[in-house]
Amino acid sequence: MAAVIYSLCAITGALCTWLLVRAHLRTHSRLLLWSSICFSGLALNNVALWADKLVLPTTDFSVFRISIGLPATLVLLYGLIWEER
Repeated sequence: MAAVIYSLCAITGALCTWLLVRAHLRTHSRLLLWSSICFSGLALNNVALWADKLVLPTTDFSVFRISIGLPATLVLLYGLIWEER
């Protein structure tokens, strides 16, 4: 069951990234650009989680996963603040 959930999270993150990039290319909205960068990082984070839990369960990738997810979230936060000005 965990394998299905991890896989669906990674697929959903990648799908959201693709939809955001497609919308950005169509509208050239900067907020969509920041969001697509964030979701690409979150998708990578989910892939790292999938690899951590399913492929190499004896190895701890938590620091690696946090080093991907935190900057991705900070990019979106920066974009939200930047677009507000």
